[in-house]
Amino acid sequence: MKPITHTIDAADKVVGRLAVEVAMLLRGKDKIDFVPYKDMGDFVKIKNIDKAKFTGKKLQQKKYFRHSEWLGHYKETPLGEKFAKKPEEVFKIAVYGMLPKNRLRAKMIKRLRFEK
Repeated sequence: MKPITHTIDAADKVVGRLAVEVAMLLRGKDKIDFVPYKDMGDFVKIKNIDKAKFTGKKLQQKKYFRHSEWLGHYKETPLGEKFAKKPEEVFKIAVYGMLPKNRLRAKMIKRLRFEK
């Protein structure tokens, strides 16, 4: 089957639940002839990702970590701060964690696009 493009409006939708839906479309689990070892997903365009919402106190409590492997170079960024600057990156990280941890994941995440 030829891949199609799904356009999803993220305004007033919960980020986690939307990420599950997008991950299933990117993987192709909604298709009749789905097999886990083939990359048969569709393209997904997300609109208005900056208007998506989070439940609970995630904007204050959830943190993203990174480390440069140098001593003392452990950085943490709150979700609220990162979402204000780059909402696309926050959503991409959420979807990336829901895709299978194998060679197909890099191909699948490339089909995720964002519109303003």
